[in-house]
Amino acid sequence: MAAFAEGTPCWVDVSLPDLQAGKRFYGELFGWTFGEDSGPDDSGPSYLHYTEAFSDGKRVAGLAAKRDGRMPTAWGVYFATPDATALSGKIWAAGGQLVREPMPLGRFGVVALAADPAGAVFGLWQPSDYDGFEKSGLPGSFCWTEVYTRDKASVDPFYESVFGFQGMDLRAERGENAEVNAVDFRLWTPAGTPPGEASAIGGRSVITDAFPIEMPGHFLNYFSVADCDRAAETVTRLDGRVTAEPFDIESGRMAVAADNQGAVFALLAER
Repeated sequence: MAAFAEGTPCWVDVSLPDLQAGKRFYGELFGWTFGEDSGPDDSGPSYLHYTEAFSDGKRVAGLAAKRDGRMPTAWGVYFATPDATALSGKIWAAGGQLVREPMPLGRFGVVALAADPAGAVFGLWQPSDYDGFEKSGLPGSFCWTEVYTRDKASVDPFYESVFGFQGMDLRAERGENAEVNAVDFRLWTPAGTPPGEASAIGGRSVITDAFPIEMPGHFLNYFSVADCDRAAETVTRLDGRVTAEPFDIESGRMAVAADNQGAVFALLAER
């Protein structure tokens, strides 16, 4: 039985112009160590130079060298599936697109890249020897993902159709709480799981007028840290940028940052 139910985030990786600089940045920020770089002589595609990151000896993420300067420097999230080809068909039927058709990656499994109807890109992971994360939800590892969109009317039914997510609108759920009502956010709970905040695996937010007009739909991936303020200071010291200074949210304290090559991610210190 696979370690991750279909539609559950099971892996994240970042595409970078300089793989070695990325290892230095994230190694110091999160305390990650790294495996050997895969390359043209390994079982993956000839263009792929890839390094696995470890926290406490457990797989937590991947770093990939960009093969084309036109590709975005960005973190991406992968959702688990037992059949990437079948799920790709559901993506097309629901109004999404395939950026990269399902492709075997040797002993790792099968991966694909897709885009929702508003253009946010995400991955699919059909496991073979590797299910994905060996550690998550703890400091030094992935803990949350959410899609930012300008078209929730198309995006909400897309993810709920493709993955069977049960969506819950926080504003409707919490009623008269003015602070919560200011945020248009929809939680995702996996199919077959009682909906609610305790079982949610991600969600949908909205790109408002507070964001740059040119910002496209995208996923924001969160990493757990013990101290959000200290982690944000480390980002700056390592020549990254803190784009949203640490602030309190219901579940803890968070910040949004970009590494020293421009890949954006979030930091979260949970209560």
